[in-house]
Amino acid sequence: MGLWIREEEQMSFMKYDLEKIVKANHPLRKIQETINFKSIALDFKEILKKSGRRGYGLELGIRSLFLQFYYDLSDREMEERLRYDIGLKWFCGLSIDEETPDHTYFCRIRKTLGTERIGKVLRKINRQAEKKGLMRKVFSFVDSGEIKVKETTWAERDKAIKEGEESLNNSNVEKYSADKEARFGCKGKKKFWFGYKRHVSVDMGSGLIREVAVTPANVTDQAGLEYVCPDGGMVFADKQYCCKKAQTIMERRGCHSGAILKNNMVNKDKEKDSWLTKVRAPFEMVFSKMSKRARYRGMVKVQMQAFWEAIVFNVKRLIVMGSPPLFVAA
Repeated sequence: MGLWIREEEQMSFMKYDLEKIVKANHPLRKIQETINFKSIALDFKEILKKSGRRGYGLELGIRSLFLQFYYDLSDREMEERLRYDIGLKWFCGLSIDEETPDHTYFCRIRKTLGTERIGKVLRKINRQAEKKGLMRKVFSFVDSGEIKVKETTWAERDKAIKEGEESLNNSNVEKYSADKEARFGCKGKKKFWFGYKRHVSVDMGSGLIREVAVTPANVTDQAGLEYVCPDGGMVFADKQYCCKKAQTIMERRGCHSGAILKNNMVNKDKEKDSWLTKVRAPFEMVFSKMSKRARYRGMVKVQMQAFWEAIVFNVKRLIVMGSPPLFVAA
């Protein structure tokens, strides 16, 4: 019995090197080689003291939030995975027996970083990709997709009618919905949802998301173009972007329009538009990689979700492209 105790005591003091334990082909190693999270964290050193109790640090916060969206985890699921998953511990710079954050930490670090700073992370990654020659302002694809707050609004409708409203619509839904900024949206003639709209600009040379913006669902695609239109190059888009407002935005940004024209337009060229559709089609898969459900309430928080999903998408795409490291080691 005494011998067993001594062996157990020795085991408790053993140091496990996660660098050796984590497999060489672990997908997080490719991410580690491509993106320098320390360099990103240093950009926000003014908020280091606010990045959590127990000295977890801002870099661990950014890494853990990246993992949360990479694996599509809730705060409680992220707490569990980080506690027991050796690969995640290694990626976050934790030792095998080091205490890990609880689920409340991830909420605090999101609030500390804020949406604007996460947007800066996406743009910094993109600037580095441009410096490496991976992104060029030549051809861009723009489009929008839905982000649903909830599937049905029957309870809100019934409450509105009970209070004397004829129906539940965008003019009164703010009074009855838990999410005061969400609205009813429509794309085409049959696609309706309640929530927000994600506007995206994609660099067609690399397939990387250049910019993403969230608006209430009732904002038109051409109005949303204002937030994601590139500066220069040719913009490929569907019929929603052939109208005057979108064309004016493109012209002001120095872009050439590649928007498909509506059938009743004088200059409609079916052969040309057929070609534009084929060129544009592969980039529509971007929306299949994005969540169509809002994790949070409020446009600012949903915008943060959209930024993180774009960051994760771009990092995965960079790895597929065989990107060199984007940052000089900090």
